[in-house]
Amino acid sequence: MQDFSSFIQTLKEKNDIVEVIGSYIKLERRGYNYWACCPFHHEKTPSFSVNSADKFYHCFGCGVSGDVIGFVKEYENVDFNQAVEILAKRVGLEVPARDEKSAELAALKKKKRDRHVALMKDAARFYLGNLYGGRADGYLAYLSGRGVTPSVARKFGIGASLDFTGLPAHLQALGYTKEECAESGACGVSDDGKLYDFEGGRLIIPIINNFDEVIAFGGRVMQPTDRAKYKNTRETLLFNKSKNLYNINLVKKEKRAGALPYLIMVEGYMDAISLYAAGFKNVVASMGTSLTKEQVRLAKRYTETVLISYDGDAAGQSANLRGLRLLENEGVKLRVVPLPEGLDPDDVIRNQGAEGYRKCLDSAMPLIDFRIHAAAQKFDLTKTDEVRSFVREALSIVKDAESETEREELLKRISAKAGVSLGALQRDLERLPEARDDAVRMPDAKREENTGSAVKAARFVLCACLLSKPYAVPLDLSPFEWDMEEHKVVAEFIMRERQSGKVRASGIFDYLPESGEIAAILNLDFGDNLEGAEAERYFSDCVKILEKRLYTKKIAEEQAKLLSAQTAEARRESLLRIDAYTKKMKNIGG
Repeated sequence: MQDFSSFIQTLKEKNDIVEVIGSYIKLERRGYNYWACCPFHHEKTPSFSVNSADKFYHCFGCGVSGDVIGFVKEYENVDFNQAVEILAKRVGLEVPARDEKSAELAALKKKKRDRHVALMKDAARFYLGNLYGGRADGYLAYLSGRGVTPSVARKFGIGASLDFTGLPAHLQALGYTKEECAESGACGVSDDGKLYDFEGGRLIIPIINNFDEVIAFGGRVMQPTDRAKYKNTRETLLFNKSKNLYNINLVKKEKRAGALPYLIMVEGYMDAISLYAAGFKNVVASMGTSLTKEQVRLAKRYTETVLISYDGDAAGQSANLRGLRLLENEGVKLRVVPLPEGLDPDDVIRNQGAEGYRKCLDSAMPLIDFRIHAAAQKFDLTKTDEVRSFVREALSIVKDAESETEREELLKRISAKAGVSLGALQRDLERLPEARDDAVRMPDAKREENTGSAVKAARFVLCACLLSKPYAVPLDLSPFEWDMEEHKVVAEFIMRERQSGKVRASGIFDYLPESGEIAAILNLDFGDNLEGAEAERYFSDCVKILEKRLYTKKIAEEQAKLLSAQTAEARRESLLRIDAYTKKMKNIGG
């Protein structure tokens, strides 16, 4: 049987990184590398590079980097083992166990997961049977009142929990253990150790992932109560709310039927169900107001544009703006759908119909425009002091505009809302302090050279050796000492690889899969920083910096020994070593 380590190497060889990444995003060849706009942050100028020779990717904008497994893991939002499974299936390989113990653990975990999947499916069937079993008239009346027809209800697998005891009794009768019922999240355990239906007495909405597996339930209360109106299954082996989107299973089917121009992102299940029933089938729900990066990356698999359609509560929408701004860096086009004050998407559908909601979608605006729109809702613009407050906040938003054209257009809107002249707004804008730029900037090798920093010298030396630049190949790294643990790991990796032949740069990600320092090292591969006579001279200077630092440290160590020496012979040996190191320092030059 092939061991797991050699299998991973085979997997990487059979999955050409350019072909794999090119199946997700459009790559353009320039020189030796392939380039694209980074799929992991928002940008207009491509800074995402795929090195086909050394089999790794690196973004010079946000610093992400990795091998082919790392890309699939990041893009598909899966763990290492799942990424390996995806790539193995792509080239028809069977994934071996890492060792006997790992094989046993993997088999147990898979068996456990499979049991949970089966249990949740059986639970969903039980709830569905309850809804149409003649004892759930109140539930059916509620759905009818919300405009959910029986066919739509069946499409989403909606069911009913009639009490707290029926589900655990049913599941145990099917052979599931008490532990399985509790660990799956379908049931809870009371203080006296008895199982109860975790969603007891609620309308049941199955949460289904993009593999058509029921992974959790959402439950809505039917009677006025002090309990939460909606309740999700707790996080389990199957369910992590921050990594899933409600209705993604049906969206996946829509995607197969044709390209999706956009996805509508709503907050709750009923919003998604109502929009779907009204003909807006490209809708998903974040199951809460805090949209996560993982959810955006999941949505991005199906479209490049996401329309955020949260409740029409200006204060509530404003609270989401900061999070949405962070998500712009995930490489999707975010637009925000303004809704009538106090209404959610389901309300709009019920009060104004599909056409009314369509008009809201047509009014969707870029995030920066919506930020100004939301700011205007916070102030009474009939009052002078509040107009001034609005202008101050709006101008701080305009500072984030990407172009002068966009700024001018936004200023015109502010002028119209506030009744302030365009010229006055422009002058006030110019007086504001410059917005802080948090973007990762491109590396500047010349600027780094001037610093003489040992850390930056180490990065350049390691980058040139890792990428096997001709002038770097002869350098023996073994004498050097490294302050940073990551540098030590990279140096040891390079030395091991050299013993077996050519250095495989992509192999470093097996040892440092998520290191920010690796990004700093690879940033030096931008443009011609590592090419030509000037790069070779810079490399030589960096080596001298490291050598001088090495001997300076050794001299200091010997001086300490000299001071503590107990015998004349020990002092003489320290003096001889200090003299030898000093001569080597002088011979380095530079």
